[in-house]
Amino acid sequence: MMLHIPQVLGPAELERARALLADAAWVDGRITAGHQGALVKCNRQLPQDAPAARELSALVLAALARCEAFNAAVLPLRILPPLFNRYGVGEGFGDHIDNAIRRAADGTVVRTDVSCTLFLAGPDEYDGGELVVEDTFGDHRARLPAGDLLVYPAGSIHRVEPVTRGTRLASFFWVQSLVREEAARTLLHDLDRALGLLRRRGLAGEPEMVVLTGAWHNLLKRWAET
Repeated sequence: MMLHIPQVLGPAELERARALLADAAWVDGRITAGHQGALVKCNRQLPQDAPAARELSALVLAALARCEAFNAAVLPLRILPPLFNRYGVGEGFGDHIDNAIRRAADGTVVRTDVSCTLFLAGPDEYDGGELVVEDTFGDHRARLPAGDLLVYPAGSIHRVEPVTRGTRLASFFWVQSLVREEAARTLLHDLDRALGLLRRRGLAGEPEMVVLTGAWHNLLKRWAET
C-alpha cells in the first residue's frame, strides 16, 4: 500500500524544522546506507546524535502519535527515530531496497515493514528530486507539499531522482507494523476506512456496525504480532 497523508506537520512545526535544518551540520548520507545502497546514494544527512536531529526526531514522532491516518494505515509497533536528509543540485539516490532490519542507537532491532518520507521542502523549492516507487503497476512519482507524508512498502524498489534546482529536504524513517504482511494491513485499512464512512453517515449505532467493528478487531487479533 502506498499512501499520501497530508499535513502531518503544521505550519509552526515546519517553521521550527526548517530553522533547525538551516543551521545544521550535514555529513555524507551514505553513513546509513547498506552495502548496495551506498553504491547509488549521493546526498547529505544529519548525524543521528546531533542536537538538531534529536529535537527534530522528537517533533516528528509527536506529530505521528496524533496523526490518525498514519496510525490507522501503518498500525505501528516500533518506529525508528526519524532521520533527515538534504539533496542539492546533482544529488540523488538510485534504485535500491531498504534494509530488512534496522538497529536504533539504543540497540532496539526493528523489522522494516513500512518506509516513510516526510517532505520538508515544497515542490516549488526544487526541481527533480521525485521519490519514485515501483510496483506491479509501474512507477509512482511523488513530490509532495512540505509537511506531507508518503508511506510505502519497505520491500519496494524505489529511488530519488537527481535534483536539478534548489534543495530537497526530508525526513525518512521505518516502521515495524503490528501486522507484518502488506496485504493484511491493506485489508484492515480498507475496512477501517469503510467503518469511518459509515460513522460519518450517522450509522454508528446500527447493529451491523457492531459486527463490522468486531470483524476488524478479530482480524487484527489474528494477524498482530506484539
